[in-house]
Amino acid sequence: MNEQPALQSGRWQYRIRHWRAQGRNALIFASGVLAALLGLLLYSVLVPAPAPLTVRDINEAVAQAMASATPPAAFSSQVYQIIQPSLVLIEVTSTDRDGKSRNGLGTGVVVNVQGAILTSLHVVTNATEIALTFADGTEATAEVAVRQPENDIAVLLPSRLPAVLAPAVLGSPGAMRVGDEAFAVGHPLGLYSSMSAGVISGFDRTFQPDKDGPRLKGLIQFDAAVNPGNSGGPLLNRRGEVIGIVAGLVNPTEQEVFIGIGFAVPIDVAGGAAGAPPY
Repeated sequence: MNEQPALQSGRWQYRIRHWRAQGRNALIFASGVLAALLGLLLYSVLVPAPAPLTVRDINEAVAQAMASATPPAAFSSQVYQIIQPSLVLIEVTSTDRDGKSRNGLGTGVVVNVQGAILTSLHVVTNATEIALTFADGTEATAEVAVRQPENDIAVLLPSRLPAVLAPAVLGSPGAMRVGDEAFAVGHPLGLYSSMSAGVISGFDRTFQPDKDGPRLKGLIQFDAAVNPGNSGGPLLNRRGEVIGIVAGLVNPTEQEVFIGIGFAVPIDVAGGAAGAPPY
């Protein structure tokens, strides 16, 4: 009869101990949560959040980034650096039809490791003396080794070469299209080593630079500015490769000033005079 109350008392004692254990665990958990909250509160006080970005901040950051960006060099600048060591100034003393001595100038370009120089034949026609100045200042005389009247092309062989010879790289006119960039470098009106830029305007043009001379066929038309003194100089693509030799300019007023139409002999034709293989 006395076992029943004792059994109930034991159950109650077990339950009380269980509740105490759960209470301690809950107290420990609550203390941890409270400590975390206090830590977050303390962090927010000691380390305030950064101020939000404004439109002005964003605009200033973009402006600084744009100001520090370095744009790539223009194609024209790269082309000039490539071709300039291969340029040659040609100064000619010749005799006109009346037997009077005349001085003229033109441009040439070194095209091989032997130092052969391509230029326009009309630059050296009737020359009694041909003087060359290479890009490094080396001076020499020259003789006409090859004449191609049908293409207005001449090959000059210099009496001496500069210490460092830099032949130009020949390109492919057939890879060009109307609208492609075109660059002409020469000595227009005696302005040494000048560059002009434009585009290819057409192909397979016909031009007669001299009313008594042959008609030139298969020419490249371009609109990069050229003037007397550019004749014989290189026409270049955007990679600095020679795609033609400047033959002349067209002006309906018959004055020797440029109006937007120039012609060049394709280099695959002109280069053959200097022994370049057809391509």
